[in-house]
Amino acid sequence: MDTAQKVGGGVRITLPDGAIRAFDGPVTGAEIAASISKRLARDALAMRVDGALRDLATRLDGDARVEIVTRSDDDALALIRHDCAHIMAQAVQELYPGTQVTIGPAIDTGFYYDFARAEPFTPEDLSAIDARMREIVAADLPFEREVWERDAAIAHFRALGELYKVELIKDLPADEVISIYRQGRWLDLCLGPHAPSTGKVGTAFKLMKLAGAYWRGDSKNEMLQRIYGTAWRTDAELAAYLHRLEEAERRDHRRLGRELGLFHFQEEAAGSAFWHAKGYQLWRTIEAYLRGRLAEAGYSEVKTPQVIDRSLWEASGHWEKFRDNMFTVADLEDGKVLAIKPMNCPGHVQIFRQGVKSYRDLPHRMAEFGSCHRKEPSGALHGLMRVRAFTQDDAHIFCTEDQITSESVAFCRLLQDVYRDFGFTDVTVKFSDRPAVRAGDDAVWDRAEGALKAAVEAAGLPYTLNPGEGAFYGPKLEFVLRDAIGRDWQCGTLQVDFVLPERLDAEYVGEDGQRRRPVMLHRAILGSMERFIGVLIEHYAGRLPVWLAPVQVVVATITSDGDAYAHEVAAALKAANLRHSADLRNEKINLKVREHSLQKVPVIAVVGKREAERREVALRWLGEKEQEVLALDVAVDKLVALGRLPTGTPVDSAPADPAP
Repeated sequence: MDTAQKVGGGVRITLPDGAIRAFDGPVTGAEIAASISKRLARDALAMRVDGALRDLATRLDGDARVEIVTRSDDDALALIRHDCAHIMAQAVQELYPGTQVTIGPAIDTGFYYDFARAEPFTPEDLSAIDARMREIVAADLPFEREVWERDAAIAHFRALGELYKVELIKDLPADEVISIYRQGRWLDLCLGPHAPSTGKVGTAFKLMKLAGAYWRGDSKNEMLQRIYGTAWRTDAELAAYLHRLEEAERRDHRRLGRELGLFHFQEEAAGSAFWHAKGYQLWRTIEAYLRGRLAEAGYSEVKTPQVIDRSLWEASGHWEKFRDNMFTVADLEDGKVLAIKPMNCPGHVQIFRQGVKSYRDLPHRMAEFGSCHRKEPSGALHGLMRVRAFTQDDAHIFCTEDQITSESVAFCRLLQDVYRDFGFTDVTVKFSDRPAVRAGDDAVWDRAEGALKAAVEAAGLPYTLNPGEGAFYGPKLEFVLRDAIGRDWQCGTLQVDFVLPERLDAEYVGEDGQRRRPVMLHRAILGSMERFIGVLIEHYAGRLPVWLAPVQVVVATITSDGDAYAHEVAAALKAANLRHSADLRNEKINLKVREHSLQKVPVIAVVGKREAERREVALRWLGEKEQEVLALDVAVDKLVALGRLPTGTPVDSAPADPAP
């Protein structure tokens, strides 16, 4: 059929390139693909109809814009993973009769299903389930959608003993279509869509692990058994993902934190890190660097209270929206309820409100390394990445509406410079607009979103939309950095807020003498110190650059003949403000080098009798086989250049320590 062919009546299908295909009557996605080419018909997995993903078997009886989805499309991953979940559920019920199937979605890297079974699954069971899944894929069973009457579906699943499915169906709205997908003789309640058959999944999948999960995520409900799997379009993608997992395990900040003596966690302070000396040195280095950057950018640093009366949180709107995540304490003497602050913004408004502010005082940039606490669920805690006690590199810019663009552009440039100094050059931006639950009317949100879009475009930053994910008081930009093994981490944010200054009565005197509301830009670069340090550790696999390393250089003696000179070298390092230690133990130099290398010390300065006579040091760089022999003063100058903060700001050095 010619792509430009037109017929009277029928259905007109517009393809992505603008070409139109006309059909005499209702047409399926499979028929549309076949009308384009045999190869497309063979490769097609699903279709997008006016932007919505649909089965190829869906019959279109009206004009539509249609895009055929093949394995090379990003949408294919979600389909493959959803199909894999159904195939896994079928395999489990065939191998272990009496197991109830509950819920099984596709997720970012794969899929899972929750099962109700008296006997626990074992790792050996996963091997058997995987093998049965491959047989189901090889059988190439068609996925077929059926619409059932509600009562019939309830009766069917009740007869099978699938009580969780019965509950799900009963909880659906009365007008909800009961959609069932069948593959062979096995079927499940499902909205779809699915690929045409199980064979389209391919072989690039693997069952990964077992876990427990409460029914519907509620700890009051029954504990189920969850099986996780991963699925990809090709075997190469699967292999790359498994390699990334191995790398992620090797780089896990929790393990490295213990091994390198940086921090630890314990049950008595769940969600709060105990920072050891070396870990806190890393913290202080980052903080000093960022303070230098903030000073250059014209920020003033402040400190706000940890515990504030609930009345302020009620006025700001946080009490209503955020109460369940706040730690509170009752003041029995005064009969008040106090909240440990979960964020810094209301406190910063209180500082801004002290004294009369003029338009000449704007923009006013206020920063704080604010210690915050949030009541995160215990099951969600994850090392430094998800904590209850954290410190934000928080700042708020109070400005006029006309200054939003220039201040936002300046912030975006500052953020990019900071990330670059930490070794992150691949940064993407998401634009998060108004959420369903929010403060402020639509007119205010229109202004805020328009101003933020103008700002990010003025900064020359491409962005993608993240619908409905804005803060409750304003839209935001989310800055996502990519680490050394390709993982994305959302760290920085920029939010435009017209609401909080109104709610907390912040104002300034305009050029016309009238009192006006400032706009409040909420911004963070690292997000939280804890999480960013966790990201840094994993990005560098613990091998931090010299300027960040808690111990920058270790002076190690070959024999006791070098002890006196080692003290001289350590003194020179101390005078140069380098963080160092000295290892004078009566041990072989190879053992010393190995131990300090395992501690990820960037440089080991080896000294012996010959080095003492020549006033030299032999520098061994972490990960390098060859050593570099330099005169002592040259070596110190080189280390100083590498150890200095990117801003040039000096940092207090750690004292020389003769112990290893």
